Amino acid sequence: METQIESAVVETQVPGEHQIRREPAIAPNWLCNLRILWDRRRLLLRATGIAFAVSVLVSLIIPKTYESEARIMPPEGAGSSSALISALAGRSLEGELLGGLAAGLMGSHNNGALFVEVLRSSSVTGRLIDRFNLQHVYHKRYRIDTAKVLARKTTITQDKKSGMISVSVKDHDPRRARDMVQAYLEELNVVVNRTSTSSAHQERVFIEKRLASVRSNLEHAQEAMSEFSSTHSTIDLREQTRATVESEAKVNGELIAAQGELESLQQIYGDGNVRVRAAEARIGSFKRELNRMGGSAAPLASQDDPAAEVSAKPISAESYLPLRQVPRLAVPYANLFREVRVQETVYDLLTQQYEIARIQEAKDVPAVSVIDAPGIPEKKSFPPRAILTLALTFGFIVLFSAFLIARHSWLALDTDDPRRAFAAEVARTTSGVLGRPLRRVRRSA
Repeated sequence: METQIESAVVETQVPGEHQIRREPAIAPNWLCNLRILWDRRRLLLRATGIAFAVSVLVSLIIPKTYESEARIMPPEGAGSSSALISALAGRSLEGELLGGLAAGLMGSHNNGALFVEVLRSSSVTGRLIDRFNLQHVYHKRYRIDTAKVLARKTTITQDKKSGMISVSVKDHDPRRARDMVQAYLEELNVVVNRTSTSSAHQERVFIEKRLASVRSNLEHAQEAMSEFSSTHSTIDLREQTRATVESEAKVNGELIAAQGELESLQQIYGDGNVRVRAAEARIGSFKRELNRMGGSAAPLASQDDPAAEVSAKPISAESYLPLRQVPRLAVPYANLFREVRVQETVYDLLTQQYEIARIQEAKDVPAVSVIDAPGIPEKKSFPPRAILTLALTFGFIVLFSAFLIARHSWLALDTDDPRRAFAAEVARTTSGVLGRPLRRVRRSA
């Protein structure tokens, strides 16, 4: 049944005439549409109730989504700490301070954009996909599709004023959302430490290799000196020489005293007396002791010579260092001792520089400063069921109202209207194209 819309009356005055003529006015479109919806108000109310129930059901079916967030502060340059370490290493403090100031003015201390790109890189997302088995969680066959889903569920932003970086992850499991945010921070540290190529890092690597080489040289020098000292009984050449000289002087004094006693005994008792023979034997032992202390002037045998061991046995078995061998022992002993001292000095200096380089490397490597650690979210972030229900219901009401208005306008068209003819032609063509497969299915059945 068509709706009867009463026309308003508009008074118009014809120029040159005193008579007023009344003409019907056309109602505005919104009033016509409102009249159509008012006439269908019962149907519209029933549809609204059904839409509300369906919207409530849909909002309840949608799973809850939780969001966990962490905030980090990107590191800045080493600044004064670099200058302090450089001063300890003997570098120019003024130059380091000027370099740090210039780097700060150029904005090199702000690594926020770099950190954001690292968090979005495939190195970090790939580790998270493997760590949490996200292909199974997101029901994706390919890793690239899983990475896209993870990117949609992850939000990484940086505050332009403060430079703070926020990392948030949405997931149906609140614990997994918290763990994924924490994994982002851990993987960020791993990537930054792995890709650190600072000058301090290169210096530390070089010093570490040099330190290993010097340690090997020091061990060889110590072994050579130990072998020489063991072969020639040279523990401390200076002290041993002094002890030998003192002992020789003592034995010489005793020898002189024994010779004087022998002469007096010979004058008194003669050469065949027992006391004279005892004195002669004592004098002979003193002379042998002096000969043993003096040693021989033969050249030192090389350690590579097989006869070295034989020639070294008398020397190593003696209690005193042979005085005639002291000049020959002093030169190789001094060379070996100097080599050991040089290697020890170089080793100590490299050890100090190595520790300084390690400290500088630790300062140069950016470290993530966590301001707000991720926690287990207590409240869902999606869906807002009340808003979702109202939005779905309102959307359905709008669509259904548009359908009612369009249907009324369609039925109001004449049968000879070109639009109805065109629609009928399209319907016949479409039904014919879609009907052929159905007829084939029926024939095959």
